[in-house]
Amino acid sequence: MGLLPQIAFALMTGLAVWLFARRVSAIRRNILLGRDEELGGSRSERLRNLLMQALGQRRMFRNPLAAVLHLVIYAGFIIINAEVLEIVLDGLLGTHRLFAPLLGAAYPVLIDGFEILAAGVIAVCVVFLARRNILSIERFRSSDLDGWPRRDANIILLAEIVLMALFLTMNACDTLLQAHGVGHYADHPTGEFVVSSLLQPLLAGLSDDGLTAIERLCWWLHIAGILAFLNYLPRSKHLHILLAFPNAWYVRLAPAGRMPNMPEVQREVLYALDPLLASSAPVDATPTRFGARDVADLGWKNLMDAYSCTECGRCTAACPASQTGKKLSPRRIMMATRDRLEEVGAGIDRTGAVVDDGRSLLRDHISEEELRACTTCNACVTECPVGISPLDIILRMRRYLVMEEGSAPQEWTMMFGNVESSFAPWKIGGEERETWAEG
Repeated sequence: MGLLPQIAFALMTGLAVWLFARRVSAIRRNILLGRDEELGGSRSERLRNLLMQALGQRRMFRNPLAAVLHLVIYAGFIIINAEVLEIVLDGLLGTHRLFAPLLGAAYPVLIDGFEILAAGVIAVCVVFLARRNILSIERFRSSDLDGWPRRDANIILLAEIVLMALFLTMNACDTLLQAHGVGHYADHPTGEFVVSSLLQPLLAGLSDDGLTAIERLCWWLHIAGILAFLNYLPRSKHLHILLAFPNAWYVRLAPAGRMPNMPEVQREVLYALDPLLASSAPVDATPTRFGARDVADLGWKNLMDAYSCTECGRCTAACPASQTGKKLSPRRIMMATRDRLEEVGAGIDRTGAVVDDGRSLLRDHISEEELRACTTCNACVTECPVGISPLDIILRMRRYLVMEEGSAPQEWTMMFGNVESSFAPWKIGGEERETWAEG
């Protein structure tokens, strides 16, 4: 590789890394628009959760077949891209197969492993494309995914197929050129590789110049595709590939179903029960808002959840409200939160500050009907493979509706009144509570 290609490669790589860092910085800024949160839990608990949930994909294995297929893509993405290091160094230094002389006999074995994974990734991506576009799997055919979300999933799967095919074609040409003793290809002979050797009969009729042109084209397209994927990733649902790890670390470790309370509200309840108890309860200043109307009222973990969502739909498939025809879809709650957060972030990019655009998460993105359909059963949280909690967002927004707007169904209002006057959901005085058991 001459000096000019090295310079072009360095500029392309530098630009891609800069654009990726800029996007990651914007996402971090958007997440930190959320309120501070105290998540609790020990480091050992969090480390175990990280290893089991993000790295081990424990929840995915509730459906073993889908989990194994996903694991092939996951392993392929992580392991095969280790060869990107060699490509980057070759591009910057003007070398070819830099690691071949360093690793010796281990190098062909390593590349064979990469090729087997690449073939597996291609096969699984084809299966996943069929599952999403041909088979009648409800969570993939839902209207939640209409438009860009459906295209996004297909684009990623097709891109992975193309990247793996380029990798295998590049190796097939390279090993043919080695066998022909052409230039630098013959300097470090590796022998044929296990999968790309199957492509060689398709290329055997080409001249050495033709093979060289195809090998170089595949090499450049492969690394350019990876750099493009790097910058597409934080703009798609596949950002979960990166965020699944911090999201699993910071997952709420409280027992399932425990709802977070507001100390300010608890103090008022204590005051109603016993003023002496209330006076001893520590409490911060009165909050500026009860519950959440917009993304800045949510906690930063809620906003990280929104960016971590894989749009797999397992939460919606398990939701009893969704399955009985209610409007609620926990997946759509997360997608709507991310859309609104991106909307706010775009405003910051334009003006340099958070400005009131006359819109909010409530009503402009998520309706009251959706929020009230939730039964708080916790099924969505239990099913999520990356530890997301749509329920927490729903509860915070319902709290705003009730405590800030006084907006609640009549049945709820009656219950609230009974709790306030009788300290129970039913309109029964304390002295009469045991009369139901008489006889």
